[in-house]
Amino acid sequence: MLNLLLTGLNHRTAPVEVRERLAVSADQLPRALGALRACPGVDEVMLLSTCNRVEVLAQSGSDTPLEQRPLVEALCRLRGLDAAALLPHIYTYRGEEALRHLFRVASSLDSMVLGEPQILGQLKEAHAAARQHGAIQTALEPVLARAFAVAKRVRNETAIGRNAVSVSYAAVDLARQIFGDLRPRQALLIGAGKMAELAAKHLRRAGCGRIHVTNRTRARAEQMAALVEGSVIDYETFGARLHEMDIVLASSGAPDYILRKDDLKAVLRKRQNRPVFLIDIAVPRNIDPAVDELENAYLYDIDDLGREVEANRQARRREAEEAEQIIQEEVQRLLERFRTREVAPVIVSLQQRLDELAREEMERWRGKLGADGERAEALEAYTRSLLNKLAHGPIVEIRRSAALPEGDRILAVIRRMFRLEES
Repeated sequence: MLNLLLTGLNHRTAPVEVRERLAVSADQLPRALGALRACPGVDEVMLLSTCNRVEVLAQSGSDTPLEQRPLVEALCRLRGLDAAALLPHIYTYRGEEALRHLFRVASSLDSMVLGEPQILGQLKEAHAAARQHGAIQTALEPVLARAFAVAKRVRNETAIGRNAVSVSYAAVDLARQIFGDLRPRQALLIGAGKMAELAAKHLRRAGCGRIHVTNRTRARAEQMAALVEGSVIDYETFGARLHEMDIVLASSGAPDYILRKDDLKAVLRKRQNRPVFLIDIAVPRNIDPAVDELENAYLYDIDDLGREVEANRQARRREAEEAEQIIQEEVQRLLERFRTREVAPVIVSLQQRLDELAREEMERWRGKLGADGERAEALEAYTRSLLNKLAHGPIVEIRRSAALPEGDRILAVIRRMFRLEES
């Protein structure tokens, strides 16, 4: 079995103040990979560093198990940290469990947001960087190639990534359901807080035609508009342009309604009753709930979105159960492939050993048979046939051992029985 060790910390085992201290930037990555490769027994290594996790995947060509502590200490020296203080946050997986964890990470089953797609891209970047700097050569390539294939299979065969699980993304998802193509649409964000910023980014990624931002503090509105290549509308005058907007997202800190039913009646008249989608994620609410009584006005507040998000989370959890089965299948498939590679040399060694025994016996009997070539040929054929029949059972058992957890023990017994280590 491939000698693998995966060690690190993530959002479940360490708070952000710990994760950010251990995080390795792109500039520091070559030095970090060099330090990790210099650890005892390490032949190949990859480092994955994101906002939610820092993980090291290491491989050794020897049978001696890799040690966790030297890898952690190497990273800590690079970042000027005390390894002893960090160790309580660290987890370690070996062999089959390391493969399973890697596949779960690639398939976003270990992410803070179940099913999010970013982690696969981050893992591919970590792989490319390690390969570029010579930290990955041949042993880890099939492991990572399989991890990427598993993630693709999970994405294709389950719906784990198809439901919105954040309020801001749920808002944009609903807008798509109402309007379909968002490219011809205009959106206005009233308020420039974190939720509004996330929604603006989701709108841009969804292809929304034009994004406008209005906020009591214009500087903050300008800052957010720049992030999404949008434009700023003065807070005092945004009401005059509401009729231009297909999507309105309100998240200001106003203590009372800033949009009322009569305001929206006038907006719909100017829009000639074309639909308008309103999202109110402010607390206290910014939009009068009575607006929802108007035809062609679709109003959702934060509780509506919250219910959709929770339903989607439950759906993703159900899909995750199916994804876990896929991962288990793929782990066993890769392990079987590795074990098959391991048993091939044993079969070759056994066949060579039996050939040696056959030659030795033939040489010993050849002198006794003298010039009787016909009897010598018959004896040689008999000897080879007998040895082939004797070898059949062990070879079948060797091949069968590739799929068994106790395969290593079976191989060890066969090696001892036929003294293959000596040969």
